[in-house]
Amino acid sequence: METELMSMIKRIALTLFALAGTLVGPVAAEDVAAPAKPVSFYRQVRPILQRHCSGCHQPAKQGGNLQLISYDVFKKGGETGATFVVGNPDESLIVKQISGTKPEMPLNSDPLTSKQIETIRNWIAQGATDDTPAAAKEEITADKPPIYTSSPVITALAYSPDSTKLAVSGYHEVLLHQADGNGLVARLIGRSPKITSIRFSPDGTRLAAAGGAPSLFGEIQFWDTAKNELVRSDTIGIDTLYGISFNDDGSLLSYGTFDGRVRAIQVADGKQVMSMDAHSDLVFGTTFSLKNDHVISVSRDMSMKLTELKTSQFIDNITSITPGALKGGLMAVQRHPKEEEVLIGGADGEPKLYKIFRTQARQIGDDFNRLRSYTKLPGRICCLQFNTDGSKFVVGSSNATSGAARVYKTDTEQPLAELKGNNAGVYAVAFRPDGKEVATGGLDGIVRLYNAETGELVKEFPPVTISPAVAAQP
Repeated sequence: METELMSMIKRIALTLFALAGTLVGPVAAEDVAAPAKPVSFYRQVRPILQRHCSGCHQPAKQGGNLQLISYDVFKKGGETGATFVVGNPDESLIVKQISGTKPEMPLNSDPLTSKQIETIRNWIAQGATDDTPAAAKEEITADKPPIYTSSPVITALAYSPDSTKLAVSGYHEVLLHQADGNGLVARLIGRSPKITSIRFSPDGTRLAAAGGAPSLFGEIQFWDTAKNELVRSDTIGIDTLYGISFNDDGSLLSYGTFDGRVRAIQVADGKQVMSMDAHSDLVFGTTFSLKNDHVISVSRDMSMKLTELKTSQFIDNITSITPGALKGGLMAVQRHPKEEEVLIGGADGEPKLYKIFRTQARQIGDDFNRLRSYTKLPGRICCLQFNTDGSKFVVGSSNATSGAARVYKTDTEQPLAELKGNNAGVYAVAFRPDGKEVATGGLDGIVRLYNAETGELVKEFPPVTISPAVAAQP
């Protein structure tokens, strides 16, 4: 009996020991960190560099002789040596510079998050491989400028205050032409593939360009117009920026974002001085009030909003708030040069002039601030601009198959001149400061110059040199 009992005890002990082994195994495994998931340079590391680092490390502005716009230049490093050591994040310069309680980089900006730092560390530890698709390895620099097989869609135009230059948007660049269209002056090549808005500062010493790369970064560039050199690049958000505007002394710049935000920054250092988030959709345009104490913005959400600059407080919907009163989104706005009035245009194709500040209590159903409506253009209005004294303005529109552009007298509803020849969508217009000509551009990639009084076509030209396409070799 004792032998059977002892045998039973031994069997139970062995069973418990075996069970304990199966239980202890998984518990011990939990104490060991799971291998990090494979990290993609193109999908994970590159966006971090683009949004937080490449503003100071790009072909037009190489801080520390370092570029971070592609894998090859990132790997090459700068004046302090190699950027990373493959397989060894602790010895990698970039990890040292972005880590710690007071990281050296990004310069004058918020530090990277712990998750972003860990992403870069894991990528280096895993071998720092390049998975950039071949089609995405194109580098655009001053030494390797864009090559055009057709003229690019023109999304922005601006004359210099002295009427000598015309800035035209291109791919990764702003093209500076002589205002009469008789020659290219300079190519301001930056890192934003898309330029949506161009403005010269009131004194003409700076050119600001807004744009970015969809779903990757937004950017504002400031260029020295005497040297045609990039002064500063501000990377802002994760998508394209729109609708920049200088205040009258050139010290501030306002802009809109894809997610309904309106911001104003100091031109000198990029410091944000106003923030308004009351729009519910993409903000296409901004402008300052006559006293430069308010910012007016228009959005795809069918509203024009007034914001106090000093407090960032949303003050009023300048346009009607009656449901159905506005037939679609608003895409363009500019303040009258001499009055507290703004000109707007949008999806209904009808230019409208509004006073900025309400002088009677708002009531549902009113459109009290509207001063005048002008003869509609076909399609939706994409762009507009006053002349220097506000007595005239030029406006452009686009629909599914064609475009139109006109010059109006501000005090007359009927157009002064029809700008013929714009058979494709017109996305950009500009009124030359001396009042003699207006410029249009759009879907067909052709800049057209017109007599501002008669509408007669003076000159038309592609803003880029077009190279014949070369067929791929079999």
